[in-house]
Amino acid sequence: MTDTATGNAVDTDGGKQPKSVRVVLLALMIAMMLAMLDNMIIGTAMPTIVGELGGLEHLSWVVTAYALATAASTPLWGKIGDMYGRKGAFLSSIVIFLIGSALSGMAQDMGQLIGFRAVQGLGAGGLMVGVMAIIGDLIPPRERGKYQGMMAGVMALAMIGGPLVGGTITDHWGWRWAFYINLPLGAVALVAITAVLHLPKKRSDARIDYLGAVLLTVGITAIVLVTTWGGTEYAWTSARIMELIGIGVAALVGFVFWQTRAAEPVVPLHIFRNRNFTLMSLIGFITGFVMFGATLFLPLYQQAVQGASATNSGLLLLPMLGAMLVTSMVAGRLTTSTGRYKIFPVAGGALMTVGLFLLSLMDTGTTRFTSGLYMAVLGLGMGCLMQITMLVAQNSVEMKDMGVASSTTTLFRTLGSSFGVAIMGALFNHRVQDVMAEKAGGLGSKVTEQSAQLDAASLAKLPAAAREAYQHAVSAGTHGAFLLGSVVAVLALIAAVFVKEVPLKGTGPKAADGPAGDGDTATPKAPVTESV
Repeated sequence: MTDTATGNAVDTDGGKQPKSVRVVLLALMIAMMLAMLDNMIIGTAMPTIVGELGGLEHLSWVVTAYALATAASTPLWGKIGDMYGRKGAFLSSIVIFLIGSALSGMAQDMGQLIGFRAVQGLGAGGLMVGVMAIIGDLIPPRERGKYQGMMAGVMALAMIGGPLVGGTITDHWGWRWAFYINLPLGAVALVAITAVLHLPKKRSDARIDYLGAVLLTVGITAIVLVTTWGGTEYAWTSARIMELIGIGVAALVGFVFWQTRAAEPVVPLHIFRNRNFTLMSLIGFITGFVMFGATLFLPLYQQAVQGASATNSGLLLLPMLGAMLVTSMVAGRLTTSTGRYKIFPVAGGALMTVGLFLLSLMDTGTTRFTSGLYMAVLGLGMGCLMQITMLVAQNSVEMKDMGVASSTTTLFRTLGSSFGVAIMGALFNHRVQDVMAEKAGGLGSKVTEQSAQLDAASLAKLPAAAREAYQHAVSAGTHGAFLLGSVVAVLALIAAVFVKEVPLKGTGPKAADGPAGDGDTATPKAPVTESV
């Protein structure tokens, strides 16, 4: 049989993918790494950037501008790909990301850097969505499980290697190369996708839903700003935060109302009629909530309480990320061989809940070995969930909605991470300040009045009594944050129990000819007919 996506022979009995498809997958993984690696690298370069460009008071906007642009553009990229063709949309997002990277590297002041980071974020919003949607086009859901390990590996590599690579590049080449390093990698992905991937060109007479796009952008921007500024730049009860909440709620309510009337809605609401898709969106939100909270507080705990080096912060997450990688690979292989997947969201929700509860038990006497075991349990849970959520979500919609399904699932995970960092962070900071005031009195309040998070250098300069108090405070803060995370993770377990195991498309005649009618069985996809 000939695969019209590539013009190569395909073994329909489950043999290897043709070489050209493997080249496309490699290029997609590079693009995925670009999207995930960027913030990890930039984080370690920020002190040097501030030292050269100044503008310390605007430092947070270097990250916030990127995050805002990424979150706001994610649904639009998915819809544009569905309407006008995925290849063109994906290539455009790569080009915009590379332009933003080049301009960021050439920035002469903090204002320019923030603006160029927003351009970079606009492109990044299409990278992850493009990867997921193109894989959804090329590979049937049942076979897609085999590639979960690749995606989990890229994620783990970005989280572990990002800080190390960022520090090395900044020390030896200068901070501008933290942005320039994207150019050769992006160029490789751009050339490979252009030369090897052949998808049909689409023509849509419908116009882009500009009003819906504006309402969604305003709503997402308000939410991200609330979670970013709340409790840090402004008090949670301040007028500015209340205004943002009001704007966000009004925009999102207006967005939902308009989507029921738009000719070509940005996010067609009918996809939420499918129970599995809605549940996967919820589970993705919770996974983002938990994962990004964990990656923020675990290195902080190990540096402040266990005396680990800040430069090795990425390596401290190895037990969690390694377990996540292995579990994701095993889950993918078993899903491919059996066609069954419900066990993984259920097991993932349970393991994630247990892992977070165990992490909440850590105190000033917990050894690195013990904390590593707790992290591994959490990693096993996240490994069962990370890629399965996207796989089931894509399996729940028709081919014409593949892009918006991928972008919507990605958006929910992004919003979950924003809420997780904000809410767990607020609880952490509150507990640290309370315990410091209790154990160190006025000195404790003075130590934490600027920030509840001290770096290793600042911690070493504290008096012994204040340092010991701070270690107890951080331990108490992580206890509260992870206990909250375990409570939230229970919702993922409950949602997973209600997932209906619909046969994955591409599993054979039974999957194609099975009964449909309750809204949970996705309409079988037609074979991918892509032109050379």
